[in-house]
Amino acid sequence: MPATPESLPVDPGLPAGPADIRLVVTDMDGTLLDDDKRIPDGLWPMLAELRRRGVLFSPASGRQYATLARQFAEVADGMVFIAENGTYVVRDGVELSSDPLQGPVVAALARAVRGLVADGVDVGAVVCGKRSAYVERTDEAFLAEVRRYYVENRIVEDLTAVDDEVLKVALFDFGSAERTTAPALQAFTATHQVVVSGEHWVDVMNATANKGAALRGLQRELGITPAQTMVFGDYLNDLEMLDAADWSFAVAGAHPEVVRRARHLAPSNNDNGVLRTVARVLGI
Repeated sequence: MPATPESLPVDPGLPAGPADIRLVVTDMDGTLLDDDKRIPDGLWPMLAELRRRGVLFSPASGRQYATLARQFAEVADGMVFIAENGTYVVRDGVELSSDPLQGPVVAALARAVRGLVADGVDVGAVVCGKRSAYVERTDEAFLAEVRRYYVENRIVEDLTAVDDEVLKVALFDFGSAERTTAPALQAFTATHQVVVSGEHWVDVMNATANKGAALRGLQRELGITPAQTMVFGDYLNDLEMLDAADWSFAVAGAHPEVVRRARHLAPSNNDNGVLRTVARVLGI
Protein backbone atom coordinates (compact mmCIF):
# COMPACT_ATOMS: atom_id res chain seq x y z
CA MET A 1 0.00 0.00 0.00
CA PRO A 2 1.32 3.50 -0.79
CA ALA A 3 2.22 5.58 2.23
CA THR A 4 0.02 8.42 3.37
CA PRO A 5 1.08 11.99 2.53
CA GLU A 6 1.88 12.65 6.20
CA SER A 7 4.37 9.76 6.32
CA LEU A 8 6.33 10.80 3.25
CA PRO A 9 9.35 12.96 4.10
CA VAL A 10 10.49 15.36 1.40
CA ASP A 11 13.94 13.75 1.16
CA PRO A 12 12.92 10.13 1.80
CA GLY A 13 14.95 7.84 3.97
CA LEU A 14 16.04 5.64 1.11
CA PRO A 15 19.15 3.47 0.94
CA ALA A 16 22.13 5.52 -0.16
CA GLY A 17 22.48 3.16 -3.11
CA PRO A 18 23.41 1.81 -5.43
CA ALA A 19 20.15 0.06 -6.30
CA ASP A 20 19.64 -2.18 -9.33
CA ILE A 21 17.85 0.42 -11.47
CA ARG A 22 17.80 -0.09 -15.25
CA LEU A 23 15.17 2.47 -16.28
CA VAL A 24 14.43 6.02 -15.06
CA VAL A 25 11.21 7.59 -16.34
CA THR A 26 10.13 11.11 -15.51
CA ASP A 27 7.29 13.42 -16.33
CA MET A 28 8.43 16.80 -17.61
CA ASP A 29 6.23 19.74 -16.60
CA GLY A 30 5.98 20.15 -12.85
CA THR A 31 8.35 17.23 -12.26
CA LEU A 32 11.70 17.46 -14.08
CA LEU A 33 11.30 21.02 -15.35
CA ASP A 34 11.22 23.88 -12.88
CA ASP A 35 8.32 26.32 -12.79
CA ASP A 36 10.00 28.37 -15.54
CA LYS A 37 9.97 25.26 -17.77
CA ARG A 38 13.76 24.87 -17.63
CA ILE A 39 15.64 21.56 -17.69
CA PRO A 40 18.02 21.49 -14.70
CA ASP A 41 21.64 21.99 -15.72
CA GLY A 42 22.70 18.95 -13.74
CA LEU A 43 20.68 16.64 -15.95
CA TRP A 44 23.24 16.54 -18.77
CA PRO A 45 26.18 15.13 -16.76
CA MET A 46 23.78 12.77 -15.01
CA LEU A 47 22.55 11.44 -18.36
CA ALA A 48 26.15 10.75 -19.35
CA GLU A 49 26.68 8.80 -16.11
CA LEU A 50 23.43 6.87 -16.52
CA ARG A 51 24.44 5.92 -20.05
CA ARG A 52 27.84 4.79 -18.79
CA ARG A 53 26.06 2.54 -16.28
CA GLY A 54 23.64 1.15 -18.85
CA VAL A 55 20.61 2.87 -17.30
CA LEU A 56 17.99 4.07 -19.79
CA PHE A 57 16.48 7.52 -19.23
CA SER A 58 13.02 8.19 -20.67
CA PRO A 59 11.00 11.43 -20.64
CA ALA A 60 7.26 10.66 -20.33
CA SER A 61 5.11 13.65 -21.12
CA GLY A 62 1.93 15.02 -22.55
CA ARG A 63 4.24 16.95 -24.84
CA GLN A 64 4.58 16.18 -28.52
CA TYR A 65 7.32 13.80 -29.66
CA ALA A 66 8.87 16.52 -31.85
CA THR A 67 9.06 18.83 -28.83
CA LEU A 68 10.74 16.22 -26.65
CA ALA A 69 13.14 15.24 -29.42
CA ARG A 70 14.19 18.88 -29.81
CA GLN A 71 14.68 19.36 -26.07
CA PHE A 72 16.95 16.31 -25.87
CA ALA A 73 18.45 16.53 -29.36
CA GLU A 74 22.09 16.33 -28.24
CA VAL A 75 21.54 13.18 -26.17
CA ALA A 76 18.64 11.55 -28.01
CA ASP A 77 20.53 8.55 -29.41
CA GLY A 78 19.06 5.44 -27.82
CA MET A 79 16.64 7.43 -25.64
CA VAL A 80 12.99 6.34 -25.51
CA PHE A 81 10.44 9.12 -25.67
CA ILE A 82 7.01 8.43 -24.16
CA ALA A 83 5.08 11.25 -25.80
CA GLU A 84 1.49 12.46 -25.91
CA ASN A 85 0.68 10.91 -22.51
CA GLY A 86 1.75 7.46 -23.61
CA THR A 87 -0.08 7.32 -26.92
CA TYR A 88 3.17 7.52 -28.91
CA VAL A 89 6.48 5.84 -27.95
CA VAL A 90 9.53 6.43 -30.15
CA ARG A 91 13.19 5.43 -30.03
CA ASP A 92 15.78 6.69 -32.51
CA GLY A 93 13.00 7.91 -34.78
CA VAL A 94 11.32 4.50 -34.87
CA GLU A 95 7.82 4.06 -33.49
CA LEU A 96 7.66 1.43 -30.76
CA SER A 97 3.96 1.80 -30.06
CA SER A 98 0.98 4.09 -30.63
CA ASP A 99 -2.70 4.17 -29.75
CA PRO A 100 -4.50 6.56 -32.13
CA LEU A 101 -8.07 7.79 -31.83
CA GLN A 102 -10.77 7.00 -34.36
CA GLY A 103 -11.79 9.83 -36.69
CA PRO A 104 -15.42 10.13 -35.53
CA VAL A 105 -14.26 10.63 -31.94
CA VAL A 106 -11.88 13.39 -32.97
CA ALA A 107 -14.68 15.13 -34.88
CA ALA A 108 -17.07 14.79 -31.93
CA LEU A 109 -14.51 16.29 -29.58
CA ALA A 110 -13.87 19.21 -31.93
CA ARG A 111 -17.59 19.93 -32.05
CA ALA A 112 -17.86 19.63 -28.26
CA VAL A 113 -15.15 22.26 -27.84
CA ARG A 114 -16.93 24.55 -30.25
CA GLY A 115 -20.02 24.15 -28.08
CA LEU A 116 -18.09 25.08 -24.95
CA VAL A 117 -16.74 28.18 -26.67
CA ALA A 118 -20.27 29.13 -27.72
CA ASP A 119 -21.28 28.81 -24.06
CA GLY A 120 -18.59 31.28 -23.04
CA VAL A 121 -15.80 28.93 -21.89
CA ASP A 122 -12.34 30.28 -22.75
CA VAL A 123 -10.99 27.02 -24.16
CA GLY A 124 -9.30 25.77 -27.32
CA ALA A 125 -8.66 22.33 -28.79
CA VAL A 126 -5.39 20.86 -30.03
CA VAL A 127 -5.74 17.81 -32.25
CA CYS A 128 -2.46 15.97 -31.69
CA GLY A 129 -1.36 14.02 -34.73
CA LYS A 130 1.81 12.04 -35.35
CA ARG A 131 3.05 14.61 -37.88
CA SER A 132 1.81 17.80 -36.25
CA ALA A 133 -0.61 19.39 -33.82
CA TYR A 134 -3.61 21.16 -35.33
CA VAL A 135 -5.68 24.08 -34.03
CA GLU A 136 -8.59 26.20 -35.21
CA ARG A 137 -8.22 28.94 -32.64
CA THR A 138 -5.88 31.68 -33.87
CA ASP A 139 -5.48 34.24 -31.06
CA GLU A 140 -1.92 34.76 -29.88
CA ALA A 141 -2.66 34.01 -26.21
CA PHE A 142 -3.84 30.51 -27.11
CA LEU A 143 -1.14 29.88 -29.72
CA ALA A 144 1.56 30.85 -27.22
CA GLU A 145 0.37 28.08 -24.89
CA VAL A 146 0.24 25.59 -27.76
CA ARG A 147 3.80 26.36 -28.84
CA ARG A 148 5.14 25.52 -25.37
CA TYR A 149 4.30 21.86 -25.90
CA TYR A 150 3.85 21.41 -29.66
CA VAL A 151 6.73 22.77 -31.75
CA GLU A 152 5.13 21.24 -34.84
CA ASN A 153 1.75 22.97 -35.12
CA ARG A 154 -0.58 24.11 -37.87
CA ILE A 155 -3.65 26.31 -38.00
CA VAL A 156 -6.47 24.67 -39.96
CA GLU A 157 -9.97 25.78 -40.87
CA ASP A 158 -11.69 22.61 -39.67
CA LEU A 159 -10.41 20.27 -36.96
CA THR A 160 -12.96 17.65 -37.97
CA ALA A 161 -11.13 17.22 -41.29
CA VAL A 162 -7.53 16.72 -40.09
CA ASP A 163 -5.64 14.19 -42.24
CA ASP A 164 -3.25 12.56 -39.77
CA GLU A 165 -3.18 9.73 -37.25
CA VAL A 166 -4.52 11.50 -34.17
CA LEU A 167 -3.04 10.38 -30.86
CA LYS A 168 -5.11 12.51 -28.52
CA VAL A 169 -7.13 15.70 -28.34
CA ALA A 170 -5.82 18.21 -25.81
CA LEU A 171 -7.89 21.12 -24.52
CA PHE A 172 -6.41 24.26 -23.01
CA ASP A 173 -8.74 26.03 -20.59
CA PHE A 174 -7.64 29.50 -19.51
CA GLY A 175 -9.59 28.85 -16.29
CA SER A 176 -9.58 25.60 -14.34
CA ALA A 177 -9.47 22.49 -16.51
CA GLU A 178 -10.38 20.27 -13.56
CA ARG A 179 -13.46 22.32 -12.61
CA THR A 180 -14.77 23.41 -16.02
CA THR A 181 -13.60 21.58 -19.12
CA ALA A 182 -13.17 18.05 -17.75
CA PRO A 183 -16.72 17.85 -16.31
CA ALA A 184 -18.12 19.15 -19.60
CA LEU A 185 -16.60 16.13 -21.38
CA GLN A 186 -18.24 13.49 -19.21
CA ALA A 187 -20.12 12.07 -22.19
CA PHE A 188 -16.77 10.75 -23.49
CA THR A 189 -15.74 9.00 -20.27
CA ALA A 190 -17.80 5.87 -20.95
CA THR A 191 -15.56 4.95 -23.88
CA HIS A 192 -12.43 7.11 -23.56
CA GLN A 193 -10.13 8.63 -20.99
CA VAL A 194 -10.64 12.24 -20.01
CA VAL A 195 -7.51 13.09 -18.03
CA VAL A 196 -6.65 16.35 -16.32
CA SER A 197 -2.95 16.66 -17.15
CA GLY A 198 -2.31 20.12 -15.68
CA GLU A 199 -4.05 23.11 -14.17
CA HIS A 200 -5.21 24.25 -17.59
CA TRP A 201 -5.00 21.07 -19.71
CA VAL A 202 -7.35 18.15 -20.32
CA ASP A 203 -6.40 15.25 -22.61
CA VAL A 204 -8.84 12.85 -24.25
CA MET A 205 -7.39 9.51 -25.35
CA ASN A 206 -8.39 5.93 -25.96
CA ALA A 207 -9.36 3.97 -22.87
CA THR A 208 -6.30 1.78 -23.37
CA ALA A 209 -3.82 4.67 -23.57
CA ASN A 210 -1.85 6.15 -20.70
CA LYS A 211 1.75 6.58 -19.61
CA GLY A 212 1.54 3.43 -17.52
CA ALA A 213 0.46 1.25 -20.44
CA ALA A 214 3.29 2.69 -22.52
CA LEU A 215 5.79 2.06 -19.73
CA ARG A 216 4.67 -1.54 -19.18
CA GLY A 217 5.03 -2.21 -22.90
CA LEU A 218 8.53 -0.75 -22.81
CA GLN A 219 9.45 -2.85 -19.79
CA ARG A 220 8.31 -6.01 -21.57
CA GLU A 221 10.26 -5.14 -24.71
CA LEU A 222 13.47 -4.37 -22.82
CA GLY A 223 13.19 -7.10 -20.20
CA ILE A 224 13.16 -4.58 -17.35
CA THR A 225 11.09 -5.27 -14.23
CA PRO A 226 9.08 -2.81 -12.09
CA ALA A 227 11.68 -3.43 -9.36
CA GLN A 228 14.32 -2.03 -11.73
CA THR A 229 12.27 1.04 -12.68
CA MET A 230 12.16 4.52 -11.14
CA VAL A 231 9.28 6.84 -12.01
CA PHE A 232 8.62 10.48 -11.12
CA GLY A 233 5.37 12.41 -11.56
CA ASP A 234 3.25 15.27 -10.27
CA TYR A 235 -0.18 15.21 -11.89
CA LEU A 236 -3.14 12.96 -12.60
CA ASN A 237 -1.87 11.79 -15.98
CA ASP A 238 1.07 10.20 -14.14
CA LEU A 239 -0.96 7.87 -11.91
CA GLU A 240 -0.82 4.70 -14.02
CA MET A 241 2.88 5.24 -14.64
CA LEU A 242 3.54 5.30 -10.90
CA ASP A 243 1.80 1.93 -10.60
CA ALA A 244 4.27 0.40 -13.07
CA ALA A 245 7.36 0.98 -10.90
CA ASP A 246 8.40 -0.18 -7.46
CA TRP A 247 10.47 3.00 -7.15
CA SER A 248 7.63 5.49 -7.67
CA PHE A 249 7.99 9.10 -6.56
CA ALA A 250 5.65 12.07 -6.34
CA VAL A 251 7.56 15.33 -6.28
CA ALA A 252 6.75 17.70 -3.43
CA GLY A 253 3.80 19.88 -4.39
CA ALA A 254 2.26 17.16 -6.56
CA HIS A 255 -1.49 16.69 -6.84
CA PRO A 256 -2.77 15.04 -3.62
CA GLU A 257 -3.91 11.92 -5.48
CA VAL A 258 -0.43 11.51 -6.96
CA VAL A 259 1.11 11.78 -3.49
CA ARG A 260 -1.28 9.10 -2.24
CA ARG A 261 -0.50 6.77 -5.14
CA ALA A 262 3.30 7.03 -5.06
CA ARG A 263 5.44 4.94 -2.76
CA HIS A 264 7.83 7.81 -1.97
CA LEU A 265 8.06 11.59 -2.09
CA ALA A 266 10.92 13.41 -3.80
CA PRO A 267 11.93 17.06 -3.44
CA SER A 268 10.06 19.51 -5.67
CA ASN A 269 10.70 20.29 -9.30
CA ASN A 270 12.25 23.61 -8.20
CA ASP A 271 14.66 21.79 -5.88
CA ASN A 272 16.10 19.35 -8.45
CA GLY A 273 13.99 16.59 -6.93
CA VAL A 274 14.42 14.10 -9.76
CA LEU A 275 18.19 14.50 -9.98
CA ARG A 276 18.72 14.43 -6.22
CA THR A 277 16.66 11.28 -5.83
CA VAL A 278 18.26 9.44 -8.75
CA ALA A 279 21.71 10.33 -7.42
CA ARG A 280 20.81 9.00 -3.98
CA VAL A 281 19.20 5.76 -5.09
CA LEU A 282 21.87 4.92 -7.66
CA GLY A 283 24.78 6.11 -5.54
CA ILE A 284 25.95 8.69 -8.08
